[in-house]
Amino acid sequence: MRTAYPLLSLLFVLIPAVRSQFTIADTYIGQDFFNTWTWQDIDDPTNGRVNYTDQAFARATNLSYATSTKFFMRADDQNVVPSNARGRNSVRILSNKAYSDSLTVLDIQHMPEGCSTWPAFWSLSQTGPWPAGGEIDIIEGESRFHTPRVNMDTSNLISLHTSPNCTVPEERIETGTVDSTNCDADVNYNQGCGVSGPVGSYGAPLNAGGGGWFVMERTRATGIRVWFWPRNATDVPPAVLFAEPFILPDLTWPTPTAYFPMGADCNYETHFNAHQFVFDLTFCGDWAGTDYTTTGCSGSCTDFVDNNPEAFTEAYWEVNSLRMYTILA
Repeated sequence: MRTAYPLLSLLFVLIPAVRSQFTIADTYIGQDFFNTWTWQDIDDPTNGRVNYTDQAFARATNLSYATSTKFFMRADDQNVVPSNARGRNSVRILSNKAYSDSLTVLDIQHMPEGCSTWPAFWSLSQTGPWPAGGEIDIIEGESRFHTPRVNMDTSNLISLHTSPNCTVPEERIETGTVDSTNCDADVNYNQGCGVSGPVGSYGAPLNAGGGGWFVMERTRATGIRVWFWPRNATDVPPAVLFAEPFILPDLTWPTPTAYFPMGADCNYETHFNAHQFVFDLTFCGDWAGTDYTTTGCSGSCTDFVDNNPEAFTEAYWEVNSLRMYTILA
C-alpha cells in the first residue's frame, strides 16, 4: 500500500479533493437482466473458442436463468463441441443503458473459473468506435505480477484502454500494484494501464470465500476508482453493504484498490464518454489461449474446450445484484 510520500503537496494531487454524492438510478436483480440487457450472439472480438448465444437459446438451455434474488450466466457443461462449430456455448450480455459519471456496485457470489476460461465484467463507449470513448475493465484476470494467469488466476486486474495520449502516474494512493501506466490501446499490444488487486479477488479463491463487492466510481472531478471487498470483509461501507439509495464515497471509505487520476496527461472528457456494461465468458482467445500452457492446464486450449464439457461446471456467473448510481443533482 502506498501511504507515504515525500511532498505534502503531492498528497493533494493524488487524493481526490471533490466528493460526489450519488443516488440510485437503476437496480438489476434476477429477472431484471432479461428485460434490460442484450444477449450478443456475435463472433468473439478476442478470438475465443466460444459460441455466444442469443437470449432465447440461452434461456432454453439454462445458460441464462434467474430467481427472484439471483442471476446466472454459464457455459455449456454437457456437450462435446464439434470441430466445425464456432466454439463452446456461452453468454455475452450488454446493458441497454449507458452511463457517464456514475458509481457501479456489483455484488457477485461466484464468477467463472477453470482451465481455458476468460471471464470479464467491463464497460465500453456506447458510441465508439473502440477504443474511442474508453474501456474500463473492472474484473479481468491478467496480472503480470501473479502466476498462473487468466485461466487459473487468483488476483484481479483492473485496467483502462483508451485512444492515444492517456497516461497515469506511477505513484498514487491505492492498495493495488501498478502493472502499467500507459492506457493507449495501441501501445504494447493493448496492455492498457492496469492495477493488480489482492490474491483472492478473482477466480477460485474469490468463489471459495462467497464472492464479494466490486465498486467503480468515475467522475470528471475524481477520475476513476475501483474498490474490492471480499464477502468476509469488515470494512465494507454501509451504503454498499445494505444497498442504500444514496452513496457518498467520503474519507471514511478505505483506500481504493485502483485509482486512475485524470489530468493533463489523460483528459477525462477526451477519453471517456457514456459507457455500456458487459458480462462475458470466453475460452482461450487472445490472452487465455496464450497463457494456457503455462497455467497447469494440459493439452491444447481449443482441444480442452471442445472435449471436456465436465470441466466447465464451475464456469458460471452468479450475480446477486448490480446497482447503478448517478450524481445527485
